[in-house]
Amino acid sequence: MDRILHSRGQVTQENIDKVNTIIKEYGYQRNIYASNLAFNKKFRFAVFLPQHEGLEYWAAPLLGVKKAAEEFERFGVKMEYFYYKYSSSAFKRQASKVLEGDFDGLLFAPIFYEESVIFLKEFKKKNIPIVMIDSNIPEIEGLDYIGQDAYQSGYLAGKLISFGIKTKSTVLIIKITREIESTSVYLQRINGFYSFFKDNKELTNFNFSEINFKASESNLLTEKMFEGINSVFVPNSRVFIVAEFLKSNNLKDIRVVGYDLLKQNLDYLNEGYIDFLINQKPEEQGYSGINHLYKKLVLKEEIEETKYIPLEIIVKENALSFK
Repeated sequence: MDRILHSRGQVTQENIDKVNTIIKEYGYQRNIYASNLAFNKKFRFAVFLPQHEGLEYWAAPLLGVKKAAEEFERFGVKMEYFYYKYSSSAFKRQASKVLEGDFDGLLFAPIFYEESVIFLKEFKKKNIPIVMIDSNIPEIEGLDYIGQDAYQSGYLAGKLISFGIKTKSTVLIIKITREIESTSVYLQRINGFYSFFKDNKELTNFNFSEINFKASESNLLTEKMFEGINSVFVPNSRVFIVAEFLKSNNLKDIRVVGYDLLKQNLDYLNEGYIDFLINQKPEEQGYSGINHLYKKLVLKEEIEETKYIPLEIIVKENALSFK
């Protein structure tokens, strides 16, 4: 049977037909684990993520990656980690190291759009599977993506803002960015947010305004900015900055929608200063990204290039299970 399955040696057609009949009847599947052991096959995955020290959000996908790494280690899968700080120069230095390495697959989370495009175009020349998490760059063909649908998550935020509101309402969109950041995720969320109201033309009772500042400039928030404001949409995980300001200034009856289950966000959700958090499951993204590479490279399975993580709506009443 081994000769037939692996096309080794001379075998009569009669025996080939008999074995194929048995395979078809009993559903034979090749033992990948045994095959890899026999050939001592090893797989090296590069994991290229933003640094996680002091950044609660980025610790979550890394936790998922390490869980997958531990699970698949017995199948000859090894990880090599590369972390970049929030600066273009730091990203480029780490990107050069990744490009110099000899890997079978890459898990990558882009923050700097232009720099990421340059890096991905160069890495693609290796003809190695690439899986993106957190943010997608659909302009480059042949990349797999596991994460949120940023546009749809913004669309969902619009629905949460509008739910049950019949009177005139003014919505303030607050963009809180890092010192240097060019990811397009929050722009896609804002686009989706506005699209919800465009698609629901009967919602004529909503007006919108926007402000933009860096996370280090939260002192720019003033009570005057919130005069006449009924709702606030923060299109990233830094919604706790707004909630902290509302609490400090005793500003109430403002509906607040933001993203991600950071500890501070959950605390303010439970205190009533945040009404809705949209969870994109970063830990699951990390685990699924490695699992995706494992299935593609080790199991040789054909899998979908894009997997959208279901969005969860977290409110005070179901938040305890996430603490």
